[in-house]
Amino acid sequence: MSWIAVAIVGGTAISGVVNANGQRAAASSAADAQTRASEMGIEEQRRQFDSIQKLLSPYISGGNSALTQQLNLLGLNGAQQQKDAYGMVENLPGFQSVVNQGEDAILQNASATGGLRGGNTQAALAKFRPQMLQEAIQRQFQNLGGIVNTGQASATGQASAGQQTGTNISNLYQNQGQAQAGGYLSEANANANAMNNSVGALNFVLGRQGGFF
Repeated sequence: MSWIAVAIVGGTAISGVVNANGQRAAASSAADAQTRASEMGIEEQRRQFDSIQKLLSPYISGGNSALTQQLNLLGLNGAQQQKDAYGMVENLPGFQSVVNQGEDAILQNASATGGLRGGNTQAALAKFRPQMLQEAIQRQFQNLGGIVNTGQASATGQASAGQQTGTNISNLYQNQGQAQAGGYLSEANANANAMNNSVGALNFVLGRQGGFF
């Protein structure tokens, strides 16, 4: 092979290496840029979900507490818990005030009609407080139900946000994988092109020279 042929092959090989290096660098830069963008997206998704979780946390916590109190009132957490729940309702200032006013009204009516010490008055007093307590318990249960519903809606919203965040992060990770895979494929193609160019140049020179000898 003449020195001209060697120069042609060598120049082609060097050019191919330079081009391959440039392609590899460009592919690597592009993959790194897309990977960084995906990482930023993932961090933002997590930050947004953390914010949503923080905002909904008081409502979920309140809903859980209200549900526990409802179960206590129903006796589903045990007899002692139910007794304590009834006692809590009975000791509420609003309940005591209403009961006292009602009992005073019964006594005043009995006094006005001359039946203060009659059996009817005593029976009315005996029934009044339990009836009022039962009504108060029902109202308390309904009020707690509103809080439970709010907590349930908040929990559902948080679950939905978590599911959407998971889907978004999964997509971003997939984008990362595609970017990195694309970078590897571009690098492999650049190497293959450089090799093909060098082999092609060598074959061309050998064809012109009729072989090495």
